[in-house]
Amino acid sequence: MADARRVRAGVFLTHQQPPGRDPLVALDEQLGLVRTARDAGLDSVFAGQHHLAESMAHIQPLPWLARLAAEAGDMTVGTGIHLLALHNPVDTAEAYAGLDVVAGGRSVLGVGLGYRQVEYDAFGVPPGDKVRRFTENLRIVEALWRGEAVSADLPWCRLDGVRATFRPAADPRPPIWMAANSDGAVRRAARLADTWMINPHATRATIARQLELFHAEREAAGRGPLGELPLIREVFCAPTREQALELAMPYLARKYEVYADWGQDRVMPGTESFRVGYDDLAHDRFVVGSPEDCAAALLPWRDELGVDHFVFRTDWAGMPVEAARTSLDLLAREVVPALRAPLPVS
Repeated sequence: MADARRVRAGVFLTHQQPPGRDPLVALDEQLGLVRTARDAGLDSVFAGQHHLAESMAHIQPLPWLARLAAEAGDMTVGTGIHLLALHNPVDTAEAYAGLDVVAGGRSVLGVGLGYRQVEYDAFGVPPGDKVRRFTENLRIVEALWRGEAVSADLPWCRLDGVRATFRPAADPRPPIWMAANSDGAVRRAARLADTWMINPHATRATIARQLELFHAEREAAGRGPLGELPLIREVFCAPTREQALELAMPYLARKYEVYADWGQDRVMPGTESFRVGYDDLAHDRFVVGSPEDCAAALLPWRDELGVDHFVFRTDWAGMPVEAARTSLDLLAREVVPALRAPLPVS
């Protein structure tokens, strides 16, 4: 349960920017947010991956995470997510072993299938092959990280008893978190990964139902005790609820318009759609308000669902960096202590 372990909290920095924005200015702003998180005592910083992101400029996670690791101090750095099926597993194993060394053995490899057809087309991956490529690539990465002799006879990767001479600093390896949206993907995460990296898109009601599937599948697969249960959530904090809504809504609403254009909601369970008004979209999904509002909305994830690693996404493309910094500072000073406080004894 979450109360048996220290609750951790971090920040998700997509580094997504409006196309044409000065990339050096954007980099400096994002590094400032890393320092804010570090100095405020947050535990982790994550970055995601997209290719050919038409609606925004998107830095790739490997150079971004390697650069911010120099600013992150003792924070964990991780991907949320690396699109594993699109990339060669040898390159993934060696590149992210390198990131783990740069990060002092404090990295997380977050992986997932992704959902944008333009990305699969760009890498020449047929839709019917993506699950097989994903699972085989994960097998190869793990085996290389363990120092095993690895063989594979696949259309995209051929290995004959090779071993990796460069391995991660973490012992025995960095944690592998798996993103999942559909029920089938949640079950896959339970079988193959160390934990499920809970997405920011689904409602709490949906996640509560899927967590039952996750835990049941994990038990059936004979997996050991769950070490960590992380949650990414769209969170924005301001001194008042009205200020938070005014500052966050334009950028957060636009973010989900882009998700709808990309088809993110088509891989969600049931009939969830992002093509609805902001109030319907935000209900049971976004956490936007005062510190008291944010704590009240986040505590049930800890107390009822067992989440013990909160990853806040609190800036979106186009948002002024000062607004994001203010939100991050309030979250660290006034919300995270409530999440880290022990559960009351009954």
